[in-house]
Amino acid sequence: MLASVLIIVFSVVLFAYWFRYSCILLLRNSAAPATSPVDARFHFIQVQEGLKNDLELDPLHKSLQRDYQILCYLLQHAAGLELASFEDRVLVLDYKVMQAWYRLTRSAAPEQARRALVEMSEVLGILVHRIGEQAGVRNEA
Repeated sequence: MLASVLIIVFSVVLFAYWFRYSCILLLRNSAAPATSPVDARFHFIQVQEGLKNDLELDPLHKSLQRDYQILCYLLQHAAGLELASFEDRVLVLDYKVMQAWYRLTRSAAPEQARRALVEMSEVLGILVHRIGEQAGVRNEA
């Protein structure tokens, strides 16, 4: 019984480590350019600037939530736009994990909450850039 519990705990810890490491690698390797045709509709760039300038966190979080809702709406309603790759799905899951981390740490550890918002804005930037590339390919064809 004890061995089974230890194996399960060890497996969960290793999975969490793999997930965080994979997310960090995806964010480093998928650096989206700041100029994209779709970027004007989203506020994640302003949020990144606001995080650098030490603005209040809750309005920045609301802006990121709005951007995420727009992104989800586009994915559900625009023909031919999708985030089907495994990496994209990991990034979406990372966004949701960082959102939960932000909610847990916003009052007790504001610096951790700020880092969560930074990562959420980077994920949105990458996903918006990928959707912009798909839309650009569709418009040119």
